[in-house]
Parts: sequence; structure tokens; C-alpha cells
Amino acid sequence: MDLPVYPPKPRPGDRVAVVSPSAGLPGLFPHVHELGLRRLREEFGLEPVEYPTTRVLGADPRDRARDLTAAFADPTITAVLATVGGDDLITVTPHLDDEVLRANPKPYYGYSDNTNVLNHLYRLGIVAYHGGSVLVHLGRSGKLHPLTAESLRAALFTSGWYDLAPVTEWGDEPRDWRDPSTLAHEPVMFPGEGWRWQGPSTVVEGRTWGGNLEILHWLMATDRVPSAAALAGSVLIIETSQELPSATEVFRILRNMGERGLLAGFPAVLVGRAKAWDFDKPHTLGERRAWADDQRDAVTRALAAYAPDAMVVFDVDLGHTDPQLIVPYGGEIRVDAVERRISVRY
Repeated sequence: MDLPVYPPKPRPGDRVAVVSPSAGLPGLFPHVHELGLRRLREEFGLEPVEYPTTRVLGADPRDRARDLTAAFADPTITAVLATVGGDDLITVTPHLDDEVLRANPKPYYGYSDNTNVLNHLYRLGIVAYHGGSVLVHLGRSGKLHPLTAESLRAALFTSGWYDLAPVTEWGDEPRDWRDPSTLAHEPVMFPGEGWRWQGPSTVVEGRTWGGNLEILHWLMATDRVPSAAALAGSVLIIETSQELPSATEVFRILRNMGERGLLAGFPAVLVGRAKAWDFDKPHTLGERRAWADDQRDAVTRALAAYAPDAMVVFDVDLGHTDPQLIVPYGGEIRVDAVERRISVRY
């Protein structure tokens, strides 16, 4: 399998596609969606272009695939941004026109359920971007977080190396989209405590692969992941969603990856800050810390069994967290345990 290639980047003033291949939540929360679109225009200088299913809840997977294919086919569109995640994008990717996508490579931004598209593009040889969400991050209550904005701007418009950095504050408790008045208020945030490094003090360079851990499990079940041989030498990125899988489930998913032969080939693993709060599980800060400890222990236990020599970095803000750092998917990364530095090439 050839290494994925970076597609051309947009420029300020360009038209970019805003699509909902996963869930049409813009139709349910138009006030959040419109805020995200306004920031895309005003803070990034891009002109969002919506497609027929962007605001449609429960749209047929074939229609969502048709919109995503059309976004890649349109020569006036220079990037594609997902509005949000969901839980059934695995039914959409089989309907994509791969020939169109290969012939018209464009940077795609999304995470969570969009791991399905990121992995699909990876297998087509196209670098994509893990992160970015019109609703969750561009539509953030209060204001766009400056670290999210900086990372997304670099990922959108630049092609060089970018240093990720531990955040000074973090949150995983968004405001309730059902109440439009909450958009005026900043989310709850907590002081950052830095990354946690584990394993050998070496430098690893490679290509990234991974995404949302629960979705990776579904992709393995449908046999849509690259082979262990194709992924050998890559850097694994994993993160968990608002469904809050237990530490036991996290261990089991990673154990299954190990049994498939995948884990042994990763010399380094980046683990996103564990999502530990949701509206139906309003954990206290102490409970969140305990939850994150259990998640780290589960990852450590699985890697000890299947990738004992891997370097691991915990609490990187690359998934369901605020702020969110963008990581190229299939793109180059350098993880330096000596200097405690993570650099990605956008």
C-alpha cells in the first residue's frame, strides 16, 4: 500500500463544503450550526457551502454518500468539513464513489464517527484530518477557543510542521444545545496538567492512523481496517466518545486489536484525554479524574501485553475535548520522548 498523499489546501476566500455524513444535527440545533458557519466566514475567511442532507435528520445513507461524493467532485470546493459525529456513518462509506474521491483529493476534517471517513480516505491514499467540527468546536458557546482556532487554522491553510502543546485548560462539559441562551456562556473549564509520558525515551517518526476507539472496533468487525503489515511503523491515535465506554470495554477493544496483530506494529501511541462527562453521567471533577485513571490503566495493561516497547502519551487533546488539537490522519508525525515534544505535518 502506497503512503497517503496530502491534498491541496484551501485559501482564505475559498468555498468549502459543510456536510453531515454522520448525523444531521444542524437541523435540530440550527442556532449552534449558524454560529459555527458565521465563525467559519468571519474568523477563517471561508465560504461554507451546504448540501441537501446537511440539516436533515435520518437522511438515507445513500443520499449522505451522494452529498459527500459531490463535495469532492465540485472543482470550486477546496476542503470538506463535517458538522458533527453520530453513530451510523459505517453505513454510508460503502456508497461513496471511490473513483471520484481518488481523482479529486481534498482535505477532510472530522472526528468521532467520522473515523469511518478518515479510515476510508486513508485506504484510498488521501491524508485527512482528525478534528474539527462545525457544531462542537466552531459552534462552541462563549467564543471559539484560541488553541482550537490556532490548530484548525494551521491545519486548514498551512503545510509545514506544527508543534502540538499541552493545554493550559481543558473541558469536556459542553453547554446544552437545547437552550439557545447558553451559547452566550463559556463552558466549564479546568486547569491543564500536562501530558503523561510512558515507555522508552526515544524519538518515533511515522504516519498516523486510528481515531475514535469505539468506531475502530466497528471497523474491525466489518473488516475495513488496513492490514497489520500496512500499518506497521505507524503511530496509533485513539480517543473515546461521549458514550463513555468503561475501562473494561477499552481494554477489550485494545485486546482485540492486539489479537488481530495490529498493536505490535505501533512504536508509539497517542491517547486522547478521556471523555468522562455527559449529560446523563454528570461526573464531578474527582470522578472524572478517577475515570481517566482507570482508562489509562486499561490502555497500559493492553499495551503491556501486545506492544510492551511502545512509547505512550496520555491526555493529548485530540478528541472529545475542549480545546481540540487537529492531527493529520495518515500524515506525518514526530513523537519525541526525549524533548517531550509532539510535532505534526499539516
